[in-house]
Formats: sequence, C-alpha cells, structure tokens
Amino acid sequence: MVREMKRADVQRVRSFNRLVAERIGALSDEFLGRGRPMGESRTLWEIGSGGAEVRELRVRLGLDSGYASRVLRSLSRQGLIRIAASTSDRRVRWARLTAAGRAERADLDRRSDEVAWSCLEPLPPKLRVKLVATMAEVERLLRASLVRVAAEDPTSPAARWCIRHYFSELDARFRTGFDPARSISADARELMAPTGALLVARVRQQPIGCGALKFHRGAPAELKRMWVAPEYRGLGLGRRLLLELERHARRAGARAVRLETNRALKEAIQLYRRSGYREVTAFNDEPYAHHWFEKRLR
Repeated sequence: MVREMKRADVQRVRSFNRLVAERIGALSDEFLGRGRPMGESRTLWEIGSGGAEVRELRVRLGLDSGYASRVLRSLSRQGLIRIAASTSDRRVRWARLTAAGRAERADLDRRSDEVAWSCLEPLPPKLRVKLVATMAEVERLLRASLVRVAAEDPTSPAARWCIRHYFSELDARFRTGFDPARSISADARELMAPTGALLVARVRQQPIGCGALKFHRGAPAELKRMWVAPEYRGLGLGRRLLLELERHARRAGARAVRLETNRALKEAIQLYRRSGYREVTAFNDEPYAHHWFEKRLR
C-alpha cells in the first residue's frame, strides 16, 4: 500500500510537470516566439542587467558545464552577450548583456508577463487568487526540495557564515544576550573528524542551515549548532538536519544523542520532543541552558 501511494505521488508530480511545460511553451524550440529554446532565454534573463559570473550562473541554473558553454556560445553568436575575463582575476569569466541583449531581455519580460496573464485571465477572480496562492506555496516547497545536506569542513566560509548567523540569532533572542566565550565550546577543531562533525544545508550552493556533533568514546554524542535560516523554516529542514545528524552519530558508534537548549528557542524544543527526545536532568553546566534532552539511537 505504501509503495502504491508513493507511485501515485510520483505520477502526480510527473503529470504536473508535463502540464507546466506545455502551458509555458517549454516544449518549443521557439520559446515565447523568439526563435530560441527555453534554456537560452532563461539564461539571458538570469544574466540580468548587472551581468553574472559564468560559474555562478551555471550553478544557479543547475546546468552542466558542457550545456552551459553551448548556450553561452549561442547567445554570443547572436550578439546578445559578451563574455570576458574579470579584471581582478583572469581565471574568472563574466557574461554581460549587450545593448541588443538588454532589448531582447526586456521583450522576454513583456512576453513572459503575457503568458502569465494568459494563465490567470480565463479564471474568475476567486480562482485567480487561489491559483496564485497555490503557486506561491508550490514554489516554496520546490525550493525546499532543492536543499542538499552534506558534511562540511568547519573552517570553510559556508560553515563560518552559518555559525556567525546562529550566534547572532541567539544573541538577539536570549534575554541576557549570547556570548560564545561563556558557552560550552564547540570550536572548529572539536567538530572535525574523528572527534566531531559539522553538516551544512545548501540551496544552489548557498548555505542555509547547519548542525554539529561532538563525539565522546563510551558516552552520548553532543548535538550542537542547530540552525536554519528564517526564510527556510516551516519546511521540515530542521527535522531533516536532525535525522542526518543522528545517522552520523550512529555511524560514529554513539548509542545516544544529548543536547541542551534555551527556553527562548520554543520551535527547537518542540522539534526535539516530536523527534523522540526526552527531557532529562541537567548533565552539564551550560549557562544558557534551561532544558536538557536525550534520545537513544536504535
């Protein structure tokens, strides 16, 4: 029954994808009536008025290097873009719109607006509102499906970015503020294998969350630094990070996971309780903690 339900879900997603591709004209080699496939028009739009670094553009659009090179060569031959090395680093290439490219992008904007309106115009007002709201929720959920979670060097720029934002939020939310120097340590050295691990969640290479573990031989692993960017909350990412951290703890030989948290972090407390963590007596002297939790790992 579960397998059949999953198959039905997959078929529904495929049906939705086919309908969207048909409705926006993605199947045509003349997307929006401009004599080029959708991939080229989308790339032209993404380059934008300020230009874009080629590698970052490829990552942002999820294109492999071969296809991205063909698209950029085609746009260059059409006189719509120029590609040149960065003045500060000759290894970095930038794509910028020409005057013709800027005019073409403006026309693509106008035509895209017309396609969008053609989806709304046939519907009565109430259904228009419903369709737009549903699309917003679908977009939000699809963005969550792009999230990838992986182990990260705790000294990397992405790891430091996450930890900095985590500390900043704690300082804003805790009644007494937050000073990392007063808290039980979880520095980069402690979060490196084999004594620890740090996971970072990303969307299109942009870090949006993290979680860490400290391992202790013969004792429960410590869960630290759990944080998700505000705009990605409510999408199950905290639960996903927690499950990945528990898997890492099991692989490291831990039979349980422990954590402490502040009473101001109500969402985190709810997450831990829903995820099978039980409140226990204090097992350390963390000055910012009001609750201590533990979970046995199967």
